[in-house]
Amino acid sequence: MNRTDAATTLLGTLLSAAGRVGRGIRWYITNLMGDSAYATYVAHQHRLHPDEEPMTERQFWRQRMDDQDRNPGARCC
Repeated sequence: MNRTDAATTLLGTLLSAAGRVGRGIRWYITNLMGDSAYATYVAHQHRLHPDEEPMTERQFWRQRMDDQDRNPGARCC
């Protein structure tokens, strides 16, 4: 392996690692902010209650806000 091939391989490895880190950070932030909450709810409904229609996204978020208003201690902020 010559120097150019080694540098290209190293660069590819570093870019791949940076991509994985970036995707991990994005996953963490979206889960922390609750962006995936509705998708998680829908997957849960389909898995455990396949015969029931899940709430719409609007209904889901409205119920979630109502639940937080009833129990403000459950919020982080």
